[in-house]
Amino acid sequence: MSEIKVDRELDLKGEVCPFTFVKSKLIMEQMEPGQVLRVILDYKPSVENVPKSMREEGQEVLEINQIDDNLWEVIIRKVK
Repeated sequence: MSEIKVDRELDLKGEVCPFTFVKSKLIMEQMEPGQVLRVILDYKPSVENVPKSMREEGQEVLEINQIDDNLWEVIIRKVK
C-alpha cells in the first residue's frame, strides 16, 4: 500500500446511502484541488456508490480498501 497524504478524514460509520455521498461531497466542496479525503464506511452499498458518484463529479478515486470485516476506506483526491 502506498503512502498517500490524507488531508481530511470523514467517519461515516452508521450512515447509509445517499447520506454517505452527500456528506462526502459537502466535505470535498470545502477542500482545495489536489487535497485528499479519506472516507470510512461500514455500509457495503456505499462502498460502491460513493466512489461511483465521486467519479461522476469529476473527482479521482485513488483507493478502495477493506480495513476490517465490515469496514472500508475510500481515498479520494479533489480534482475540481
